Amino acid sequence: MKKEYRIKKNDEFQKVFKRGKSTANRQFVVYVLKKEEQEHFRIGLSVSKKIGNAVKRNEIKRYVRQFFLEVKDEIQKGNDYIIIARKPAAEMDFHEVKKSLIHVFSRANVLGKTKIGNSVKNKRMQGGKSG
Repeated sequence: MKKEYRIKKNDEFQKVFKRGKSTANRQFVVYVLKKEEQEHFRIGLSVSKKIGNAVKRNEIKRYVRQFFLEVKDEIQKGNDYIIIARKPAAEMDFHEVKKSLIHVFSRANVLGKTKIGNSVKNKRMQGGKSG
């Protein structure tokens, strides 16, 4: 990810934690802080040592970054996002991570009205299991 799309500094993380809204499912917690003056979104990743060794933590971070690359046009601009991985995320492959992130971002109402966001909503309406 380009530098302007990343949140790296601790005080920026703390600002999102304190002022942002959180949404969660079993695998991820997402904090969203609206920033109207910002023309693009930024993401910060937090994967604890409790989740696994460095290889596993880096794999999860790669999966999350890949998710953002694939859905960057559908994610609301002008927001800061912090994604915190929970323990069950360590057992997931990329497609499961993507499905879980789509679910949590849909719950946070920051996923655009596209085929990605609607596929999760349609499954819920049809009684399908998601997340």
